[in-house]
Amino acid sequence: MSVYIALLRAVNVGGTGKLPMSELRSLCESAGFADVRTYIASGNVVFKSALSKTAVKAKLEQCLADYAGKPVGVLIRTGKEMAAVLAANPFKSAAPNRAVVIFLDGPPPADALASASGKHAEEMALGEHEIYVHYPDGIGASKLKIPAAKAGTARNINTVATLAEWAGA
Repeated sequence: MSVYIALLRAVNVGGTGKLPMSELRSLCESAGFADVRTYIASGNVVFKSALSKTAVKAKLEQCLADYAGKPVGVLIRTGKEMAAVLAANPFKSAAPNRAVVIFLDGPPPADALASASGKHAEEMALGEHEIYVHYPDGIGASKLKIPAAKAGTARNINTVATLAEWAGA
């Protein structure tokens, strides 16, 4: 069985997409996933499955759509992929709560950084299927807009590290 991490988009953020983590665990278990663990209330779940990454994504998206009555975006990473994302963090000296990874389904567009607007002190870098952003003044003070990020979901480095650790355990 492979270890997967599912990152849900727009769950429990700003009052939209309410999904209790106990419900998410139950949905994953009813889908046949094993050793299901959720982390914080923003749609992070680690589990095991014999299915392929593509099949896991499709199955979880269907379960969530049935539950919510609308599509819920899901990004999937294997445990190894999450560990690689953490290792590739170009902002290792930054406070982990001020650096985020924006997870995407595919490679970021070549112009992802050039098309960003509202940049002040933020630093950005492209990953394989991610965009890394360091917010030295905090994300709440930032006016940064990255059009490519609309199709993704962001997690701070603290969360990425915990998910990578859980997936490796």
